[in-house]
Amino acid sequence: MNLTLKPDLRGKVAVVTGGAGVLCSEFVRALAQCGAKVAILNRTLSKGEALAEEVREQGGEAMAFSCNVTDSESVKAAHDAVLAAFGKCDILINGAGGNNPRANTDKEYFELGDMEAETKSFFDLDEAGFRFVMDLNFVGTLLPTQAFARDMVGREGCTIINISSMNAYTPLTKIPAYSGAKAAISNFTQWLAVHFSKVGIRVNAIAPGFFLTDQNYSLMFREDGTPTERSGKIVAGTPMGRFGKPEELLGALMFLVDEKASSFVTGVCIPVDGGFSAYSGV
Repeated sequence: MNLTLKPDLRGKVAVVTGGAGVLCSEFVRALAQCGAKVAILNRTLSKGEALAEEVREQGGEAMAFSCNVTDSESVKAAHDAVLAAFGKCDILINGAGGNNPRANTDKEYFELGDMEAETKSFFDLDEAGFRFVMDLNFVGTLLPTQAFARDMVGREGCTIINISSMNAYTPLTKIPAYSGAKAAISNFTQWLAVHFSKVGIRVNAIAPGFFLTDQNYSLMFREDGTPTERSGKIVAGTPMGRFGKPEELLGALMFLVDEKASSFVTGVCIPVDGGFSAYSGV
């Protein structure tokens, strides 16, 4: 991994929730390359451990910890384990999140007859699925922040970075729960930035555009590898005409974690979207 921006993070402890995911694993590798001790919090511990081993083989320092970000006791246990292993957290990246098909509609537009048809409309959205998505994204940001920001209060150079989405700017069709949850993340980022402004904690967010992950690949490509209609719409709505690559998020991340570069930056959400948020469609 060749980092264009490479802040000196030696002596820093970085905690990444959802750390073994496609995007956040890139964050873990980059932070470790900059010298941080990286705590990989992941619900599936084996995936986190595999990534930690990879980081150590490359000369970095990382450990994996089991954590369900929607469960306060699990988060507390992970916090205590990180504190014992590495010390107090300096950088928290709230990367855990995702969607659930039970909270999606089948069609973009509701039409007469949909309630009687064999299609999942707005009126068929599953309450438990909707709550799951809101909890995973919003509560899953709240609880780790409560646990790890406690160690940041009154210390210099501490920062929290949340992961929002293009859905927070303009909601995408079919995924109302995920869109609403990410909008909440952007708003919460601003609230936290103001709330913690007097005690040395900067809070910002990154809003990725469209990146291929394990969760969305089947929505973007058919089994034969051809793009779906939704994939075509996304690329057509992205002026740069393609999906993003995970490593293309690292510039924004490195800027936000670098106290020298972004010491007066708090409460912002940086889109990394190939121009999607700027394009009106005409």
